[in-house]
Amino acid sequence: METARIDELDRLASAASVKRSVGTALGTEGLAMNYYELAPGESLSFGYHAHADQEEVYYVQSGTVTFETEAGEVVVDAGSVARSPPGEFKRGANAGEERAVVLSLGVPKAMGETEIRRECPACGERTRQTIELEGGTTLPPSELQTTDADGVLVAYCVECGSETGRFD
Repeated sequence: METARIDELDRLASAASVKRSVGTALGTEGLAMNYYELAPGESLSFGYHAHADQEEVYYVQSGTVTFETEAGEVVVDAGSVARSPPGEFKRGANAGEERAVVLSLGVPKAMGETEIRRECPACGERTRQTIELEGGTTLPPSELQTTDADGVLVAYCVECGSETGRFD
């Protein structure tokens, strides 16, 4: 049996204050598992997104997370869980005034194709995005799960190339 202390795991680059890959630490083969701490206004992800092949379950341990979905807003408070099927677009964020702590579980571990959308001021709408390490290395979404927190990640609009966000 493998064990890990969440507070001792490496922090990953993220849109959240804290993101740690519990699944990697435990050596899970078919399950992605991440621990998050979100300050007010922070998000679980780099944008509105969908994983082609991965089902996700979110357990909100403390605080409240509001998910934007195609069907509307879903508010998940402390002690509650939420499920997102493969292919469903969502973005979970802390719209409250206190820190939120969340555990996410994804099956299968491999997400398949992931589409990330963010608001592009130049295009005037939400557009597809690429994420790069500052300096120009484009990262597929699967590698965003394993990138440590030492680098700055930058989101760019696929349509016009404008920068739409920075995450460190």
